[in-house]
Amino acid sequence: MNTDYQIPEPFLFNPLKHHLEFIKEFINFNIDKPRNDIQALTRELKHLGTSVMDIYTGSLSIRNICSEAEDFLRVKNIFYKEAYTGWTGLNKNNYRIIVLSDGSQWTLKFHNNPLRFVHIFPARNSQHSFRVKSNTLKSALIYIIIIGKDLITGDDLNKVRPLLGLSPVKDAVDTEAILEMIEILRS
Repeated sequence: MNTDYQIPEPFLFNPLKHHLEFIKEFINFNIDKPRNDIQALTRELKHLGTSVMDIYTGSLSIRNICSEAEDFLRVKNIFYKEAYTGWTGLNKNNYRIIVLSDGSQWTLKFHNNPLRFVHIFPARNSQHSFRVKSNTLKSALIYIIIIGKDLITGDDLNKVRPLLGLSPVKDAVDTEAILEMIEILRS
């Protein structure tokens, strides 16, 4: 897998939740692996949580995103923890938004970790991003990696969802969202 996913300090960034190209690389990497360790795959996917997330679809690499964010923080003289926390605040509800070279907006929050205190992720409703439910993304990922057939059936979706501790899909809206996510990940 491409080493571009290695996040430099002081950033905390989960590309499997927030970077479309990384997610596609993750799929390709895992499709090529033998299917003897499904538990390792499901453990990784469970780290996506249970809420909603924003996924960046633009052309900036993970390395470029971190580099531009670092440049911003250095220019503003807030790259070091004390100055950064004064700028963002320490409360979990405090955050700041920055804009990168492609016009995308990124949320920066304080994360209580001595080495990775700059939590960065795409801002809600930002250019070059879309919002998705975690379970929708997880369902699409596990379907593509394990089943992968072009003709997607509800039965196939429901074969893989229990691997993630998810109940069968019964709602047409949820099924449609998963199908749309599969198409996005395949394109």
